[in-house]
Amino acid sequence: MSEHDRSVSENPYAVALAQFDQAAKQSNLDADLWEVLRRPKRELVVNFPVEMDDGSIQMHTGYRVHHNVARGPAKGGIRYHPRADLDEVRALAMWMTWKCAVMNLPYGGAKGGVAVNSSSLSQRELENLTRRYTSEIIPLIGPEADIPAPDVGTNAQVMAWFMDTYSMHMGHSVPAVVTGKPVEVGGSEGRSLATSTGMLVATDEVLRRQGTPVADEATVAIQGAGNVGWGALEVFGDAGYLVVAISDSRGGVYNPSGLDRAVLAEHVRGGGRISNCDAAGDLITNDQLLSLDVDVLAPSAIEGQIHGENVSDVRAQLVVEGANGPMTPDADKELWDRGVVVIPDILANAGGVTVSYFEWVQGLQQFFWTGDQIAERLSTHMRQAVASVWDLSVANSTSLREAAYSVAIRRVAEATRLRGIYP
Repeated sequence: MSEHDRSVSENPYAVALAQFDQAAKQSNLDADLWEVLRRPKRELVVNFPVEMDDGSIQMHTGYRVHHNVARGPAKGGIRYHPRADLDEVRALAMWMTWKCAVMNLPYGGAKGGVAVNSSSLSQRELENLTRRYTSEIIPLIGPEADIPAPDVGTNAQVMAWFMDTYSMHMGHSVPAVVTGKPVEVGGSEGRSLATSTGMLVATDEVLRRQGTPVADEATVAIQGAGNVGWGALEVFGDAGYLVVAISDSRGGVYNPSGLDRAVLAEHVRGGGRISNCDAAGDLITNDQLLSLDVDVLAPSAIEGQIHGENVSDVRAQLVVEGANGPMTPDADKELWDRGVVVIPDILANAGGVTVSYFEWVQGLQQFFWTGDQIAERLSTHMRQAVASVWDLSVANSTSLREAAYSVAIRRVAEATRLRGIYP
């Protein structure tokens, strides 16, 4: 599906622009800066061949977009997904700009992607694709220019191939060119669960500020069972929340008494899917999961999952956006009107890029921190970010999303203003 096949309501770039325009209007952003911050700085589209196991050659299309680099090097993940297209990558790059700014990290926003179903590739084919795609985008990436990371359809092994390919081109090892890689080749402790842990810290902090008891086994439903969703199942469960539902792309499982993580893990290890794990509870659809009567709903799959046609079914009183752009603007407005609190993606799932920042710093200085030190630093960063967003939300009587965007846009706009226009 190309970017032209999506309706405006489900086009992620249209959603990202609408969110930005609303926040820029509320922030009284200067018209000239408004136009500058609205546009990506640069876009690269590459078409490249990949040799398959049977000796055939398949062509693939990949993307890398830099949205804004006023605050520092570009930072953003690489996703392998059949629906990856230029508009999706543009949107994700823009969201990364705001995410890094709201966390006060010295980065600009970037994103990359390849239109491919990575699960259909063998390990050798996945490596071939990764190394060729890395070679194609080398003009943009580098430890002081653009630092990729894993996203949907990619993982630590993919990042190791990225690092090795870039290093071979440079003639020496460059571990700081990517983050989210294995610890054995310069990765950071705590990176694999960083996004999910950040979601937990943000949820705890918002519930505390609402005066809601956190330790009373608040019920949680998680849409998505990738790195973020599966990690959320682990960290929320360990923290005393009652995770009652989780789903993959085909459906999910629901148990009002709480999911048995051991049963789910054993089922998945044996080659099964969450969507057919009836031993863990009742099988449900993704739409049914979104409509469960739970305290916390965590959409942690892909963008556009909560929209105008199903938002009225959402019964949770707190939505924590583990995914990027999982909610359309019309749905966001309806939830705000109903008094449902939404912790926006640029805040809720920023734990990943925060620990990526820690990994990058460690890679540059070749001095590494312990897992406990990483966890402490992540918690501090997340709580500070939630505090700044919450306080602005209360002061201006706006949603957390508008407040988060206002904080981020102000920081990026000020950096742009101070740097000036060259020449």
